[in-house]
Amino acid sequence: MDSIKQYFSATRTLLFSFIFSLPLFFFYEVLIIASQPDTEQLVRISIDVWIKTLFIFLGVDAVSFSFVLIIVAGIIILTIKRHQLKLLNFRYFPALILESLVLAVVVAFISSSLTNLLVNISTINPIDQLTYLQKLALSLGAGLYEEFFFRVVLVSLFSYLLQKIVKKKNTSIFISIILSAMLFSAVHYIGSLGDFFTLNSFLFRFIFGLILNIIYVTRGFGVAAWTHALYDVLVITFL
Repeated sequence: MDSIKQYFSATRTLLFSFIFSLPLFFFYEVLIIASQPDTEQLVRISIDVWIKTLFIFLGVDAVSFSFVLIIVAGIIILTIKRHQLKLLNFRYFPALILESLVLAVVVAFISSSLTNLLVNISTINPIDQLTYLQKLALSLGAGLYEEFFFRVVLVSLFSYLLQKIVKKKNTSIFISIILSAMLFSAVHYIGSLGDFFTLNSFLFRFIFGLILNIIYVTRGFGVAAWTHALYDVLVITFL
């Protein structure tokens, strides 16, 4: 029992989340380039495009600067959280992958079941014009960038601002989870690869985002990112 408790306590830390999410970043960048070797305008996750557009506007190489930021972030996290290094047990990583895979299946089941219960129509709208390798790359990128933006940035930001209004931490977190899930769903209808808006797809993604928000709050960024990524991989592989 103590070992299980230690596992959940240790793997929820910022240091574990950072290290655990690093493979998503590297595999995403490699697969994006490998799947589109002859394309100047690479298809990327919308959040990633927003970030890289900002980098380009500032006059820096977007991809190279992204790697520099990851290295700098790693140094800062290792410096600030160096006391957590004693909890860094690499035997936990296979368990984290398994946990994320189980959560991905559970999230898919709950989201689709609730959506079908409420609207009783199909929830999946795949991007058929992309190759499997492109979809695989975007799946990993979605887990990384969407979870970072909608969970780490938005949930944290909304919670911080709302605490100044409602004065209750749990209430502010609850409202933040709702708001972030709504924005997470809405962003999927933006851009050239955005879906055509339907109530069922919006509701499905809202419920999906809601559950991922709960996973982020209770288990941390790393598990939320891998759960999202593995869910997308399962969808493009088996559906």
